[in-house]
Amino acid sequence: MKTINIHQAKTHLSKLVEEAREGEPFIIAKAGKPVAKVTGLSSRTGAKPHRLGFMRGEILVPEDFDRMGNREIEKLFDGEA
Repeated sequence: MKTINIHQAKTHLSKLVEEAREGEPFIIAKAGKPVAKVTGLSSRTGAKPHRLGFMRGEILVPEDFDRMGNREIEKLFDGEA
């Protein structure tokens, strides 16, 4: 892994970042002492994004879904068992 002084890093940042993206990390040094390591981020190429509705057509949601259990809930609030 190559070590670049901070002045060179500022001067050639675009090129260095591109190299890091391609898998060639580097170290930035100040006064000869390493201070930072720059590596590229891995991307999820080819992975399908997780989307809402992926089970459409595979499950059935009842029409009264938002009212299911109303009577039982009312009984609990009224103190009935």
